[in-house]
Amino acid sequence: MSFSKEVKEELAGHIDGARHCRMAELAAMMSFSGQYGRDSQGLYTIGFQIENELVLRKGFTLLEKTYNIETNVGITEEEMQGFYRDFGNLQGMTEPRFLERSCCRRAFLRGAFLCAGSISDPEKGYHLEFVCTQEGKASQLRQMIQGFDIEAKIVTRKKYYVVYIKEGAGIVDLLNVMGAHVALMNLENLRIVKEMRNSINRRVNCETANITKTVNAANRQIEDILFLRDHYGLRKLPPALREMAQVRLEYPDAPLKELGEQLKPPVGKSGVNHRLRKLSELAEKVRK
Repeated sequence: MSFSKEVKEELAGHIDGARHCRMAELAAMMSFSGQYGRDSQGLYTIGFQIENELVLRKGFTLLEKTYNIETNVGITEEEMQGFYRDFGNLQGMTEPRFLERSCCRRAFLRGAFLCAGSISDPEKGYHLEFVCTQEGKASQLRQMIQGFDIEAKIVTRKKYYVVYIKEGAGIVDLLNVMGAHVALMNLENLRIVKEMRNSINRRVNCETANITKTVNAANRQIEDILFLRDHYGLRKLPPALREMAQVRLEYPDAPLKELGEQLKPPVGKSGVNHRLRKLSELAEKVRK
């Protein structure tokens, strides 16, 4: 099962006790996937264009609990008129009266995600989005998300307006706002593992780079010393540099600290580095 489906399953099982919150969530579901109509017998119908059976079932549960509409029988004209007075033209933006309370805005976002939202596999990347058919709906949705201090952006994709969040922290916050607490914990666990893995990789890469740098430096030092031996003569070197050259040739893989311990008297890393640099400078002069 995809992570997006897991989130929707969790949200589909959440039914608010307060009628105003159920109204807000129902307003979102009607706005993003609802439809009015009449059947072959002329009876009024209310439905949802949703493939997910659990989400579809939740939509009808909200209808039953909020309007006492029996969804397994026809809707009367009076019931339809009352419903239409509340939700009106489904192509327009949702009326602000449904979104006055913070809890209602949370419920609205939950309903919007169930009908128009999706989230990528967090193992591959962080991306949550809502696909809207009207720019006004997208702007209203973005403004609502930003009201919870979550950064959201809008991009046009063909004929749709997509509200999206790409930051992992923002997605976690929105899951919390919508009430997907189990999915939130799963995502947080994945984020922790991912960050640990990235941290380890960075350390390994850094250590590998340092080792490569040390090996390359040692190779250059040995090349310079061998050049001096063959074209200048190590006997001509000052005693300190001659000893340094001999120790480096004897211990080609040793780090600076260990090289310094082999000198008599022992010398620190900076002293070893200074002598090796003097040898390299001399080799460069001889080459020229």
